[in-house]
Amino acid sequence: MDVREALYTTRAMRRINDDPIPMDVQRRILDAAVRAPTGGNAQNWQFLLVDDPAIRGQLGPIYRQCLADLWDGFYKARIDAALAEPDSDDSKQMFSVQKSANYMADNFERYPLLMFAFAQYDPTGGSIYPAIWSAMLAARAEGVGSTLTSVLLFQLDTVLDLLQVPKDQGWNFAGCVPFGYPTGRWGVPKRRPAHEVAHRNTWGTPVGFTIDEPLWP
Repeated sequence: MDVREALYTTRAMRRINDDPIPMDVQRRILDAAVRAPTGGNAQNWQFLLVDDPAIRGQLGPIYRQCLADLWDGFYKARIDAALAEPDSDDSKQMFSVQKSANYMADNFERYPLLMFAFAQYDPTGGSIYPAIWSAMLAARAEGVGSTLTSVLLFQLDTVLDLLQVPKDQGWNFAGCVPFGYPTGRWGVPKRRPAHEVAHRNTWGTPVGFTIDEPLWP
C-alpha cells in the first residue's frame, strides 16, 4: 500500500465484524510499532495484547461506564448545546461522534484484539504515541481497522488490576487500541483545511498556502 493512502485513510474504524486477527498479522502490526522513534531511544514501552474473550468480557462493562462518565462530564456542555439546537451542523456532528463512540462501547467485547500501550516514567505519551500510530498504520495496510481510546483512565486502577499490570514500576497507561476487520469502507475523512489550523513563525501569521481539497488521491 502507498504510504500516502495509509496516511489519508487511517481513521477511526469502530464498526467491525467478529473475525479474529491472524497471529501473523498481529506480528507485523507489533513489529512495525516498535520501529517507531522514542525519546533517547529508551524504548520504555510495553504493549499488552488482549484476545481472551473472558478478559474482554470483563472490560466491556468497565468501558461502558467510563464512556457514560465522559458524556456526563467533559462532554456534557457540548451534548446539552447539541440537544438545544439539534438541526445545526455542529449538533449533527456531535451526535454522529456520540453514536459512533456508543457503538464501540456497546460492542467492546466483540473486538477480537485489544492493544494496551504503556510508557514507563513518561506521563506525556511522547515516547509511545508514535509507536501507537505506527501500529494503526500497519493495521490499515493489513485491512484491519483501529481506533485509539483513553477513556479507561476513568477506572484505571480496576483495569490495571484486571490486566495484572504492576503499579509500582512507573508504567503510565497511554491508551487502548481495539482492532478488527471493518464492516464499512475506507475513505478520506473530512477535516478542517490545514491552512485554518496552521501558522508560520508567529501565532496568527498565515501559513502561506491554502489547501481547499485533500492532496490525495
